[in-house]
Amino acid sequence: MNVKRGRPRNMQTQQAILTAAYELLLETGFAAVTVEKIAERAGVSKATIYKWWPNKAAVVMDGYLSAASARLPVPDTGSVFEDIVEHAANLTRFLISREGKIITEIIGEGQSDPGLKEVYQARYFQPRRLEARQLMERGRERGELREDTDIGLCTDLIYGPVFYRLLLTGEPLDDAYIRQLVTAAFAGIGKMQR
Repeated sequence: MNVKRGRPRNMQTQQAILTAAYELLLETGFAAVTVEKIAERAGVSKATIYKWWPNKAAVVMDGYLSAASARLPVPDTGSVFEDIVEHAANLTRFLISREGKIITEIIGEGQSDPGLKEVYQARYFQPRRLEARQLMERGRERGELREDTDIGLCTDLIYGPVFYRLLLTGEPLDDAYIRQLVTAAFAGIGKMQR
């Protein structure tokens, strides 16, 4: 039996902490955010934050994801091709927005902070990867993709170049590029009905 300790989270206090973490992240960047600054802005003690989150990275990522989740809806157009184009385009638009650019900073910080890297992989990237996987599995079930399609590899083929441009080359990321990218990937996947 799993017994939770302590009182349940006060939703207003939790939201105040998440909002403070997100605002500070946008204003100062990840490196300058501290649990002390979050607590001060939210009007709570550091102990309250540490009671609910193990470290700065966890509370900052939760604040970030709380604010960002509404901007990344999961499409259902009836076409796996169009679903992936829309999903990848939504993600890309977010990543190049003011709020989204924070993710590149967090990725950079994560290279020397294994705890942060673990948090952003688990709370941000894995859920996006799972969404893409589910979209492709739905397309496979509808017969739009071959039964033997390697969904993980397809996900890498489509989303990997987005992060390559975002983090390394700086080349443009726009809707036209995403459609071209998904078209090329789906041509390589094989059986695709549009």
